[in-house]
Amino acid sequence: MDIKNILIATVVVAAVGVAIAVLLSIAEKLFHVDVDERESAVRECLAGNNCGACGYAGCDALAKAIVNGEAPVTACTVAGQAGADKIAAIMGVEAGKMEKQVAFVRCSGTTDLRTKKFDYYGTKTCTAVKFALGRGDMSCSYGCMGYGSCVAVCDSKAIRIINGKAVVEPDLCVACGKCVKACPQELIEIVPAASVYRVQCSNKQKGKAVRVNCQAGCIGCGICERNCPTGAIKVTDNLAKIDYSKCVHCGLCAEKCPSKVIRKYN
Repeated sequence: MDIKNILIATVVVAAVGVAIAVLLSIAEKLFHVDVDERESAVRECLAGNNCGACGYAGCDALAKAIVNGEAPVTACTVAGQAGADKIAAIMGVEAGKMEKQVAFVRCSGTTDLRTKKFDYYGTKTCTAVKFALGRGDMSCSYGCMGYGSCVAVCDSKAIRIINGKAVVEPDLCVACGKCVKACPQELIEIVPAASVYRVQCSNKQKGKAVRVNCQAGCIGCGICERNCPTGAIKVTDNLAKIDYSKCVHCGLCAEKCPSKVIRKYN
């Protein structure tokens, strides 16, 4: 190869490099999107779990929504009050007081209070059992399966399986909602941590069927509803449900409940 060919090749490569650099520079100017510096600052204050409990696809999406005024500064329950206060300072607003939320398992059916319909030998996850059997291997088809799908997704280690049933440790729970999504029985809900009385059942069968399958289920008798002075409890589809915004923690519902399925938590 002579010197002339080497020079030509060098010039061509250099020209191509310059052309690409010019095109990239033009593209950068054409497609440049201004990013509010507050987004990255807010993002740093979020928990980083990308759990979706806030209703957004991830922490980046939430940070953008907060900066755009589309989400409150208290939207990240995992970051808690400390995170909300930092975000509020960035946004120049008041965070206000966050009400602590916790996950709650709406089931009382420990292994001593219900029986198994049959022995299951497949994959030991609630989702697998639900898929294979439709409603699980326990006598109560609405209750906790106890295979720990919720435990597997809990980053804060707030859930354990005790006596065949999922139990939440409120002091560890950050209300991220991952367990809610993981439970195929839809037993877990996020409730105010300050709620004193809760209905620990999700069975919608009539009383007789409930009694046959579980010794600690709601029988839909309505005694709690009739005795509640504020109308905070309603029985729908044979199952009692408490409106925590109306509950005054008088305890009459728990006192009158014949199944003792309404229990005190605080």
